[in-house]
Amino acid sequence: MACIVLGVPRDFRKLAAHGFGASMAAMVPFPPQRYHYFLVLDFEATCDKPQIHPQEIIEFPILKLNGRTMEIESTFHMYVQPVVHPQLTPFCTELTGIIQAMVDGQPRLQQVLERVDEWMAKEGLLDPNVKSIFVTCGDWDLKVMLPGQCHYLGLPVADYFKQWINLKKAYSFAMGCWPKNGLLDMNKGLSLQHIGRPHSGIDDCKNIANIMKTLAYRGFIFKQTSKPF
Repeated sequence: MACIVLGVPRDFRKLAAHGFGASMAAMVPFPPQRYHYFLVLDFEATCDKPQIHPQEIIEFPILKLNGRTMEIESTFHMYVQPVVHPQLTPFCTELTGIIQAMVDGQPRLQQVLERVDEWMAKEGLLDPNVKSIFVTCGDWDLKVMLPGQCHYLGLPVADYFKQWINLKKAYSFAMGCWPKNGLLDMNKGLSLQHIGRPHSGIDDCKNIANIMKTLAYRGFIFKQTSKPF
């Protein structure tokens, strides 16, 4: 079923109809967002077929996206050493592009979470007057993966990880159809080129940011989609 573009300014629709699309986005002003910053996040984790348990985060990327300009202002990116299943499977490496040498000797999740908190503080994101929210492609990252691994390891989950925007839901609100194949469908629906390789955490974050910027220039206002914990 074709998507129906909802909430898009008429002038932008005219541009899109003439084939300009995202290339003309920068020329069209967009309404202010509800947040000062969007924190785009996309984990990669240990995996296999059949699935291994517990899964462990092995790539932890965050892009700080300015809510006024929708431009990337800062990047946090670390690989994480798994401890329960320290050896990556061939399936995991083929899927994510992450090889064993990229995780061996890297900090474990507890240390990475401490680095995230330091980065959040340095970027001014812990200031109570600064409104920021995480953005993920789906609910799995912050509803399942992070709290599940933290529970397994006996680690606390910071409050800032407990509310987020599911980009799939935001896209469906804006475009009128559900992106069954995630980022690939959203890029196709917005006539965007896919950035990098699928299932690379940092590349997926760049695609999420690009999709968000395009939707914002089309007049879409992002809202929290997660329910309170």
